Amino acid sequence: MANYLMRRALLDAVRVPAGTRAMSQLSKIGSREWVGYGFNGQPNYVDRPDFPLPAVRFRPDTPDIKVLREKEKGDWKKLTLEEKKALYRASFCQTFAEFKAPTGEWKGIFGWGLVLASLSVWIYMGMKLFVYSPLPDSFSEEKQKAQLKRMLDLKVNPVDGLASKWDYENNRWK
Repeated sequence: MANYLMRRALLDAVRVPAGTRAMSQLSKIGSREWVGYGFNGQPNYVDRPDFPLPAVRFRPDTPDIKVLREKEKGDWKKLTLEEKKALYRASFCQTFAEFKAPTGEWKGIFGWGLVLASLSVWIYMGMKLFVYSPLPDSFSEEKQKAQLKRMLDLKVNPVDGLASKWDYENNRWK
């Protein structure tokens, strides 16, 4: 009877005629019990730390689980630890510790990042070796020193620029 009421509530909630999308969603859950709203109102099961109560139970009810559910309605102190675990595993796939545990996925991502970085370095080295022309002669150290001396002789930007940092009396940087 409760299953029928839950199905009826779903049909009323989504306001679609019977035999359409709502019925196909119900056929996906099979004989599992619908126990709540879920994180989006759909009858699905997802382990999520931000919304710990899924809409349907993880496993369908078996005769053993039905017996445990009846026993569950009484005093919980009478249940053994194994029975409590079996009830939990019938409702949930994983514990919080299990689904929040690190997976090690970062290692693969980090490895592929290193592969791409090394590939880009090799491409750069190949381009520098085979594609780019050599630097012009004006990039040599002696040419740069001559250009700096010429700029100082012309007193380029004497107020707050290059020439302001040169001591013309002692011929050295201030």
